[in-house]
Amino acid sequence: MRKFNYQARDKSSNEIVSSMVQADGETAAAKLLIEQGLMPLSITEIDENGSIIGKIANRITDKDKIVFLRQLATLIGAGLPLAQGLHTVLEQTQNKKMQRVIEEIIGEVEGGHTLSDAFAKHPEVFDKIVIALVSAGEVSGTLDEALKRVATQKEKDAAMMSKIRGAMIYPLIVLVVMVGVMIFMLVTVVPQVAKLYNDMDQSLPLLTQIMITSSNFLTHFWWIVIIVVGIVWYFSRQYFKTEQGMKIKDSFKLNVPMFSGMFRKLYMARFTRTGQTLLATGVAMLDMLRISSESVDNSIVSAAIDRSAEKVKGGKALSVALKPEEYILPMVPQMIKIGEQSGKIDEMMGKTAQVYEDELDDEIKTISTAIEPILMVVLAVFAGGMVGAIIFPIYSLVGNIH
Repeated sequence: MRKFNYQARDKSSNEIVSSMVQADGETAAAKLLIEQGLMPLSITEIDENGSIIGKIANRITDKDKIVFLRQLATLIGAGLPLAQGLHTVLEQTQNKKMQRVIEEIIGEVEGGHTLSDAFAKHPEVFDKIVIALVSAGEVSGTLDEALKRVATQKEKDAAMMSKIRGAMIYPLIVLVVMVGVMIFMLVTVVPQVAKLYNDMDQSLPLLTQIMITSSNFLTHFWWIVIIVVGIVWYFSRQYFKTEQGMKIKDSFKLNVPMFSGMFRKLYMARFTRTGQTLLATGVAMLDMLRISSESVDNSIVSAAIDRSAEKVKGGKALSVALKPEEYILPMVPQMIKIGEQSGKIDEMMGKTAQVYEDELDDEIKTISTAIEPILMVVLAVFAGGMVGAIIFPIYSLVGNIH
């Protein structure tokens, strides 16, 4: 049972009362108040997991969503009524936040709403792809198949993102190590050596002077560094949420050396896999393009798909509309053209997605193999430069003594 604070008007006295009620969901709480002769004005759930740790521990992961969709598909396919299937899945769900979402979905379904409408009230959990596929499955009477398709779609996308994060984690670790070594040497080693240099009364190399100045600043004004880093981090995040910032970030991904091929294949795999899933479930072509455009998660590629959709709306074939677009890889319109000729666009988009997913695996392995020696060289040059800046003046002093 969940707890809700409420404000309601007492029908007998016409007074506004405020209190707390326990119910399975917001809809159930409203029904309970009405049965007590109260007209609900506002109902707000009491957040019993309001701490940061609680929110992190109870966040709904991709795995939670996939398991929910897969279990519900299996139960509906076995012949269980939708509401009973939802109750069964609820009993098997461990995540408390996901439990609350399912409880609200059950309330909506038992209240006469469709499953897609119930999903649409939770956009933070179910995106437009899920809602479109479920809606199409409800219309065609193949809800279990639609749920299986969307679960498979989510599994493939999660697997691709996991591999990409794995490829990016090593450079990130090396970067963190480099920054950590630099800070350690500037704060602990350089101040000790600087005392020795002060007694030398000799001119120091430029790099050594820069290190000593940086060390003094970091030692005495570290709080300024933290404030500046915090401000830069905050405003950078805000900027990259703007339209212009998103375009710069997305353009960087598509053109950054070494990683651009990986990102381009990722977006093509997403586009074609989503398109295949939507078309196979009965979603119209223009709706498929609109939803697929949002699913690629890159504003520049999305704009290319949107331009193609306008051409399709004007009567052009999809393969013709996609062909001139710079960031649509050539295989995509070629395979779609074959699908148009054979009447199996969804199958050809699925095969294209599989090709790019396989190529993405090879690309990630290649990058992981190539980046390791490059990073080792960078780390060696970085560490060697710092050590050299500290030691060379000492050797110079010894040479002058002899």
